[in-house]
Amino acid sequence: MNEQTESSPPPASAPIEANGMTGPPPSATRLQNIVAPQSAGGNCSCGAVAGAAGGGAVSFVYAIGRVEARFANLAAEKEFAQATGRSDTAGMTDQQTFHAVLCRPEHRYLRRQMCWVFTIQGLETYLLTPRDPADTDLLVNAIRPAPGPNDIDVVIGLRGPIASPEMCNGLIVPIVAFDQIYSFDRESLMKAIPRPEKTSDEEFGRAAEELFGRILQLADNAGDTDEHRALNYLAMRYPGIYVKTAEQFRHNFSLTGVEVRLSPLSSTRNIVDVIFSYTNRNTDFTEKFFVRVDVTEEFPFLVTKLSPFFDR
Repeated sequence: MNEQTESSPPPASAPIEANGMTGPPPSATRLQNIVAPQSAGGNCSCGAVAGAAGGGAVSFVYAIGRVEARFANLAAEKEFAQATGRSDTAGMTDQQTFHAVLCRPEHRYLRRQMCWVFTIQGLETYLLTPRDPADTDLLVNAIRPAPGPNDIDVVIGLRGPIASPEMCNGLIVPIVAFDQIYSFDRESLMKAIPRPEKTSDEEFGRAAEELFGRILQLADNAGDTDEHRALNYLAMRYPGIYVKTAEQFRHNFSLTGVEVRLSPLSSTRNIVDVIFSYTNRNTDFTEKFFVRVDVTEEFPFLVTKLSPFFDR
């Protein structure tokens, strides 16, 4: 197998400005791009698309979870141990050592011997493989030298066939060929969202945390349906939903529902309406607001900003 030239470029910028995500050390760069609304989406129609989907219909993934690195087999684990013995790791923790060894240019081959597992809500959901071999840097950055309980990774790619048992010690889950991974922590995401006027940092932080947590806890959100891709995209890229939620909390409204419907504008494009319901705690009066998202291709994008919604 030919060695790919992999330097260790800084993490790619996340696709949003006002609410960016941050990666481990170079968090500032990623955070700049994570919540700024996207104006258009695109999809690389390379030959790898068909391969990732097993030659059938293409299924896109926009998932929020955690990346884990595991040894694919005993031989890979022993080879890693030998590489570690040749490295200067004095004073490092086990996790720092693991990260440092994988980061070294001469150990690029070890990255290809690992299996990269993506977990959602603690459940093993996907095996990750880069569509571009140079993107193994994104995988290494995602495992972090000092992981924390609030670390979050976002994977954008194409869902392929179920992995064979030999790929990762018997783990049988779908393969995702990814184009981008954003790695950051929850606190950085919350801080990156612009605060509305007349709302304290503490009030806004609580509102943003609650909405983000509600989206993550929606049943079976594996990021592989139009509904969940739209929700995950908005959670990462659109600060308007956090601002509105904080505003409604201030006016004594509760967040009582998040619903996704096929948009009436959906014809040649696949467009969904994401509806947020807020109910007054005193009068039970419910106000609804919606945002429209195009999920036709791999990268969702905003069609219309948040505005009042009226049931027809």
